[in-house]
Amino acid sequence: MVMARKGVLSVIQKLGSATKLGWHRFGEQKCRALSNHHRGLHVSTAIQIFGRKSDCQQFGRLYTTESTKKTSSPEILSKLFPQTAANVDEETERERKRKEEEEAKENEKAWKRMKIGFAVFGGSGIALAIWAVYEFGKPEVDAEGQVIEDEFSKSPVIQQYIQRMWKSMNYYQKMIQEPSRDKLLPDPLKHPYIQPPYTLVLEMKDVLVHPDWTYQTGWRFKKRPGVDHFLQECAKNFEIVVFTAEQGMTVFPILDALDPNGYIMYRLVRDATHFVDGHHVKNLDNLNRDLRKVIVVDWDQNATKLHPDNTFNIARWLGNDDDSQLLDLISFLKTLASAEVEDVRDVLHYYRQFDDPIAQFRENQRLLLEQMQEKEREELTKSKPIVKKWTPSFLGRSS
Repeated sequence: MVMARKGVLSVIQKLGSATKLGWHRFGEQKCRALSNHHRGLHVSTAIQIFGRKSDCQQFGRLYTTESTKKTSSPEILSKLFPQTAANVDEETERERKRKEEEEAKENEKAWKRMKIGFAVFGGSGIALAIWAVYEFGKPEVDAEGQVIEDEFSKSPVIQQYIQRMWKSMNYYQKMIQEPSRDKLLPDPLKHPYIQPPYTLVLEMKDVLVHPDWTYQTGWRFKKRPGVDHFLQECAKNFEIVVFTAEQGMTVFPILDALDPNGYIMYRLVRDATHFVDGHHVKNLDNLNRDLRKVIVVDWDQNATKLHPDNTFNIARWLGNDDDSQLLDLISFLKTLASAEVEDVRDVLHYYRQFDDPIAQFRENQRLLLEQMQEKEREELTKSKPIVKKWTPSFLGRSS
């Protein structure tokens, strides 16, 4: 009986893609094959299943209809063998339980791995904390290995180590957040050397050069149009200082190539800045110069937020070749220097209210030129002499 059921099941699985007419023929052929091939129990089982030719045809029509509905093999088997429906349900239930057990085991393994990971990280953190307390909290020793007493020597041992560690952490934090030295520039030049009357502080990135990256060349720095003429003209009246938040290993080679004539007198990099609220800020108080004579040219307002009145903000240069801002900036700085302004902060404070100070300066220059021309015309009109022409006449009359 079991073998007959398996044979019928294989036949059913092969009948899924047959047409209705094919199923009629297939049912007849299967009946004849089962009658000729099987003996004994097999033959009687096939006859009991199909009975006669008409039953085979009826079965073919039934399965054709069921196959169009995509009936699964266990459902067909339960229809053909009602006594096996309970076995199919039990098998499905066992399969479901097996999957649930495997999933539960996998979740348990994942939880164990997670606990092990937490334990490893926790242990590493504790070990690192102990090492930090010992390394940064141990007392200093002299050349002979004797402990040097400090302000924490009279405290309990554990407290000593913690306090020294805290002091060391504050020291390193101060190194990161504050400039590396109090005086960023040396003292102004004394006679007989000539100290320029004004100090011009320039940002390098996107003011003098623009970083550019491609797959073929990698990182390159593009020189801004007119930068050579700008440095040459500004060096006549200004002490030029480049002050940037970039690293020194990047800045120094670029400035060596950008300024072969040495117009830039000093170079200040990231270690000279203050780190405030996630920004590298240029603190002019450490510049060692009179702030009444200091002009900062930058595009980033966060970098100069400690001294906004000393800042002349210009538009950020992004590498376009038609830029001419440096030429306009030369005119502004020359005008400022020739006027011998006592406190540049008054002038810079006026231009802070405009989104484009350079454009406003050009407009002011145009208005000033018109006023000067109008004044010249008025002076010429007032100074023009009144000449009377006398025409001689025989009658002695003038005309």
